[in-house]
Amino acid sequence: MELGFHIPIFDIDGGTGSIAGELARVGASAEASGATWLSFMDHFFQIEPTGLPAEAHMLEGYTTLGYLAAHTSTIELGLLVTGVTYRHPGLLAKIVTTLDVLSGGRAALGIGAAWFEREHRGLGVPFPPVAERFERLEETLRICGQMWDPDNNGPFEGKHYQLAETLCSPQPIHRPKVLIGGGGERKTLRLVARYGDACNLFASSPADVEHKLDVLRRHCDDVGRDYDDIHKTVLANNPRPSPDTRDQFVRAMADYAKLGVRTVVVTPTTGSPAAWIDGMAPAVAQLAELG
Repeated sequence: MELGFHIPIFDIDGGTGSIAGELARVGASAEASGATWLSFMDHFFQIEPTGLPAEAHMLEGYTTLGYLAAHTSTIELGLLVTGVTYRHPGLLAKIVTTLDVLSGGRAALGIGAAWFEREHRGLGVPFPPVAERFERLEETLRICGQMWDPDNNGPFEGKHYQLAETLCSPQPIHRPKVLIGGGGERKTLRLVARYGDACNLFASSPADVEHKLDVLRRHCDDVGRDYDDIHKTVLANNPRPSPDTRDQFVRAMADYAKLGVRTVVVTPTTGSPAAWIDGMAPAVAQLAELG
């Protein structure tokens, strides 16, 4: 099992002027630990699950990943997860391609249907009903796939998006992994089966994750997809681990490893995330022993 780090908080010790330096240290610490994944959120306001108010600091996700691309050399970079409503899909494919090229082939496309209405309304971003957001998500997945096909620069005609050309030059160095976040059984996991290279679920309990993966397997059977080709990841938040509970956390992950979960993502919520990552670093070797 592999370890990833997800950074949701930008209220950094030392204030706004310290954010850039701390994030550079986050990249160095994550790579030194042997972790395989580093991500940020795709929000414009802070979200309540972090325990902070909307007014707390929040950076734009892809700009932040671009900065980290210059301060890392091996770790995979992505967002957990891109809100489909925030960027036109042609622009999104171009942004992720740019990140991939400038990082030497380390970009992933983490994506979901978006949910935080307040930031949409606050910044004037349209927030369609949930059914339409899922329609837009599926079209976006198809558009990104077409733009990352060097042999198909033709048009795209969808219900919500129409592109006269899907030209994307240069192409990514490595076609970005598509990670679809969420555990919705009727829509989200169906999209994982059809379009995803990876899924991300909440590590609410081994029983819950086992059920979600059984649903995913059925969707894969329905579309003729090899279930084993999908990289299963979980976000550990029940309870949220810390360096002080690292050994307990590793023991708890053994049950998820038995289900075929390959990566567990943990979230520092302190004002000094690099030091927190340093404290969690021994978990990388411990988790590797789980298989």
